Amino acid sequence: MTLPARAQEPGTTTTIHTDGGGTVRRTVLPGGLRIITESMPAVRSAAFGIWSAVGSRDEAPADAGASHYLEHVLFKGTRRRTALDISAAIDAVGGDLNAFTAKEYTCYYARVLDTDLPLAIDVVSDMVVDSVNRPEDVEAERGVILEEIHMRDDDPGDLIHDEFAAALYGDTPLGRPILGTEESINALSRDRIHAYYREHYTPPNLVVSAAGGVDHDEVVRLVSRAFEGRLTGDAAPAPPRVDGEPAPVDPRTVVIEKDTEQTHIILGGAGVSRTDERRFALGVLNAALGGGMSSRLFQEIREKRGLAYSVYSYTAQYADSGIFGVYAGCQHAKADEVLTICRDEIARAADEGLTDEELERGKGQLRGAMVLGLEDTGSRMSRIGKSELVYETLLPVDEVLARIDAVTLDDVRAIAQDVLTAPQALTMIGRF
Repeated sequence: MTLPARAQEPGTTTTIHTDGGGTVRRTVLPGGLRIITESMPAVRSAAFGIWSAVGSRDEAPADAGASHYLEHVLFKGTRRRTALDISAAIDAVGGDLNAFTAKEYTCYYARVLDTDLPLAIDVVSDMVVDSVNRPEDVEAERGVILEEIHMRDDDPGDLIHDEFAAALYGDTPLGRPILGTEESINALSRDRIHAYYREHYTPPNLVVSAAGGVDHDEVVRLVSRAFEGRLTGDAAPAPPRVDGEPAPVDPRTVVIEKDTEQTHIILGGAGVSRTDERRFALGVLNAALGGGMSSRLFQEIREKRGLAYSVYSYTAQYADSGIFGVYAGCQHAKADEVLTICRDEIARAADEGLTDEELERGKGQLRGAMVLGLEDTGSRMSRIGKSELVYETLLPVDEVLARIDAVTLDDVRAIAQDVLTAPQALTMIGRF
């Protein structure tokens, strides 16, 4: 059974029972705020998050980095709390408070003992709905973010992923880095950051998720109190980001001269969107090609030839597009050989598909990674919160596992032909 994500009147609650013995419930409050929880009676911890349906791909070129900048600033204080008050409140109960910005959403979260959930709800909600965004705090975080950009630039294994996105998508929202650039960060004013906050952090664009030792009705009561005065009107929740024309792809080759100890390589192209039914077949293909120690790339490049320590393939999915890439880091003198092997293995997978053994191993790897990844409350909170934002339904775990099991050799061969034969971008960082 799937959880309907949209057909629900404000003030009502929908309940389903998920596979793992927990209960997922969803309430829509007046004003369009959504609350979704998963009760896990056997655990003593709780994870609480607030998700905003805005990320770096929603920014105009002049606002590049604004979503991530705002994420930093919201930790700097509210009308009731200073930055120290915010961090000290969660530290005092041994909890974890953090946030992250992605291409299509932003999340603020805390993990605490179940008895401290009211505190976590109060602190995180206060940050998200009542930030003051003082000019001096915006200026202080400007320096912090510029240092974060410099740190990224000093780490070629991190930098190359941003450069590859730019090589694949060009100067488009998906191609621009989440952090922004030095120029865009220096140009963002306090007034622009605050306007961005007021525009996007409204109840219809927010999702509250909690998982672990939680009671749904209690979470609804505490969140309603934390959002008091803002849950008015008859606004409907923002629709999930699932439609749209595929993002334009313009694959290029980018070679960056840098004094590194290794050459870092990413070769790849466009993948599939997160709602494409073929994503399960692509996941199996990815596992077999470069997803583990038994994968083709790992065996050929590391085990047989000793050419690299880190080599893998990966996928990323967005509302209307995706990425399939192969990464390797190796000695500068070995870069040509490693790149040739990567190209040969991609071509072989596109031409031949997988063997029966690789198919079953890939399925098993996906199943295990998914189930093991949901063993903690933070992962459960993230799953239901993200699903509410970007999917039309929440698939039970058993249904996802069934779709993985249903993948056939023909499915993998078809997606390999589509994805692996498309034009590819290449990014390399090193001494040449």
